[in-house]
Amino acid sequence: MASFSTRDSKTIFFFFGLRAACLSLCLVGSVAELQRFEHPPKADGSLSFLVVGDWGRRGLYNQSQVALQMGLIGEKAEIDFVISTGDNFYEDGLTGVDDPAFNESFSNIYTAPGLNKQWYNVLGNHDYRGDAEAQLSPVLRTIDKRWLCLRSFIVNAEIVDFFFVDTTPFVDDYFTNPKNHTYDWRGVTPREDYLSNLLKDVDSALKDSSAKWKIVVGHHTIKSAGHHGVTQELVTQLLPILK
Repeated sequence: MASFSTRDSKTIFFFFGLRAACLSLCLVGSVAELQRFEHPPKADGSLSFLVVGDWGRRGLYNQSQVALQMGLIGEKAEIDFVISTGDNFYEDGLTGVDDPAFNESFSNIYTAPGLNKQWYNVLGNHDYRGDAEAQLSPVLRTIDKRWLCLRSFIVNAEIVDFFFVDTTPFVDDYFTNPKNHTYDWRGVTPREDYLSNLLKDVDSALKDSSAKWKIVVGHHTIKSAGHHGVTQELVTQLLPILK
């Protein structure tokens, strides 16, 4: 869980990438080409939220137990929203907007009152192995109003701007060595143009932001001592922008 308040004085960049691991929205003018959403902090200027990734397991692999604890913490801390860093549905994303896995892994699992908040989601590599565009569809928002998933976007909460970045298309191995997986690259190809435009948009948005805190959210770690280690493509292409 993370909390911010108007008393914080530092401006700092974070990158959340977890590989293992209500409110109405107002869409306003975009920064560069990224869609922007407003999510005001509490009346006292503070903000609290949960971050989770790699969770869509139909309640198995301790997902239900973690969801229970998330609900308790969410209610106690009066969180404002939840951020998902991707791999929302295992093993291979959703098959479509009518896939029962959406309810079985999301709506029917995160039922605690403390989690009845907006969820801001990005895609992970496992999500791209299914119908990636299904997760982006407004249809899912009619099924569960908490759900919002886009490839890349911005959430402004006054004291902090969140920059959600679609990191999966950066990874060369998914294109050159997909093994027995089929990735849904609709909306991403031609890849070179997609990544070039995305990097320009993120760079422009970060430069234009006047928020005290700036947090970049993505699925893949830039550098990690964990099993997946360093994502070299992000070190080369995204990290210089963050610096």
